[in-house]
Amino acid sequence: MIGLISATAAGAAARDRLAAAWPERTRVYEGHVGDAVRAAFAECEQLVCFLATGAVVRLIAPLLGGKASDPGVVCVDEAGRFAVSLVGGHGGGANELAVAVGELLGAEPVVTTATDAVGLPGLDTLGLPVEGDVAGVSRALLDGEPVALDREVPWPLPPLPVAARGPYTVRVTDRAVEPGEREVVLRPPSLVVGVGASGGVPVEEVLGLVEGALRDAGLSVRSVSCLATVDAKAGEPGLVAAAGRLGVPLVTYSAGELAAVDVPNPSAAPLAAVGTPSVAEAAALVGGGELLVPKRKSERADGQPAMATCAVVRRPGRGRLAVVGLGPGARDLLTPRAKAELRRASVLVGLDQYVDQIRDLLRPGTRILQSGLGAEEERARTAVAEARRGHAVALIGSGDAGVYAMASPALAEASDDIDVVGVPGVTAALAAGAVLGAPLGHDHVSISLSDLHTPWEVIERRVRAAAEADLVVTFYNPRSRGRDWQLPEALAILAGHREPTTPVGVVRNASRPDESSRLTTLAGLDPATVDMMTVVTVGNTATREIAGRMVTPRGYRWQETREDPK
Repeated sequence: MIGLISATAAGAAARDRLAAAWPERTRVYEGHVGDAVRAAFAECEQLVCFLATGAVVRLIAPLLGGKASDPGVVCVDEAGRFAVSLVGGHGGGANELAVAVGELLGAEPVVTTATDAVGLPGLDTLGLPVEGDVAGVSRALLDGEPVALDREVPWPLPPLPVAARGPYTVRVTDRAVEPGEREVVLRPPSLVVGVGASGGVPVEEVLGLVEGALRDAGLSVRSVSCLATVDAKAGEPGLVAAAGRLGVPLVTYSAGELAAVDVPNPSAAPLAAVGTPSVAEAAALVGGGELLVPKRKSERADGQPAMATCAVVRRPGRGRLAVVGLGPGARDLLTPRAKAELRRASVLVGLDQYVDQIRDLLRPGTRILQSGLGAEEERARTAVAEARRGHAVALIGSGDAGVYAMASPALAEASDDIDVVGVPGVTAALAAGAVLGAPLGHDHVSISLSDLHTPWEVIERRVRAAAEADLVVTFYNPRSRGRDWQLPEALAILAGHREPTTPVGVVRNASRPDESSRLTTLAGLDPATVDMMTVVTVGNTATREIAGRMVTPRGYRWQETREDPK
């Protein structure tokens, strides 16, 4: 919940805009400002104060307890020009809140946390338990001192400007080790604990077994991602309570799923009880991984039979591949999601000219793997290989990643051993359409005239089908120095089904500083004026030029009931 406090009419107006935009997330505090701030500080996770920063500092100073528990506080000035992250930039989420408030109110976010200010991810904001000298290692990263990254467990991390060795270290491990001097230890959730239990098992017996197994194996309880068991035990109170105390979910699988897992220590007892020869080991191994602790039983002080079993498996973090569409070229047509993925990736793979477009958005430490034209398949293989090594990878392409771009070769190369995320972008056809007017107002098709990957006979058949179906056609890759005959051939096919006066839009470098466009006709288009940076859109039989714009009506009734606008 976000508490909203204001003292003036201007502040109240901005406050009410936030409240209207986030009705489920906000609570407005009226009355005396001091009382409102104190109440919101006690009751909310975050505050947005439409007050002077000095006033807020004086009001919250007696209330501050520590960075781990204080709410995030953002201040917005009277004119609504700035949204300042004042307290709890990382732990309280004030940095992200300042950005969100700024986007909504048109204010400039001011982030005061040193790492965020220079584009470095805070070591305490990576979503992993962190131990050790966070301040010292963060300061070393900020100062450009050598900081080594020791990934004992492969895990996708955002970019960090690390070196092969140095006096400071960021260690990623699930082992129960104490951080050394000048060292930060990150605990990835790489351990899965499979548990089996008899009915009525005490929670203390389950916890004692699990914690003892981890301790004996030299593993950290902070790296446990979940407890896993059979469906039949989903409601077992002792298991549910144990997961709750550990702060992890209780994950269950059907007996059939567990029975299909090959385990080293099957048993007849669970087979008779729940229908699978293994619960603890199978539940831990069902997603793959390395068995670190084979099945072991609990020990009871009263000498009675054990009521719980457990096994521990390490599942290395799955690499992450984001296939990102950069849009047609204009920075303001690059989506916020694409920007976030570029900043999240520790490895960027792309065509050199596309890398240059967004290089300034990358965080320090991003490893860039770029190549020239004509190496799409190699870039796809490289990106997938890096993701399989446990990295967070962004593979970039122009327009939309799934339209004549990198998504197809990447997904053809990838298997289910990595996570793949598609990030849509504004395609050249859409960008050109916006420049021309509304040529894509009805059914339309995009066809690439490049026969480098597709035989001309196939392209010709598709153009003919589009012509016969009376579809608006957008031609990608229409003409190059070595391919100067395909566009005239395609236009001739369309001319067999459309009037010579059919509108044709030609847009070069859509959305870029040197953008140019013109509206002509099917008979009037000179193919020699077209190149690879151009998109050609040919209207259907209903498309018209209206006030210098190319318009395809949404329905044919428009054409039947209105006079020709020309």
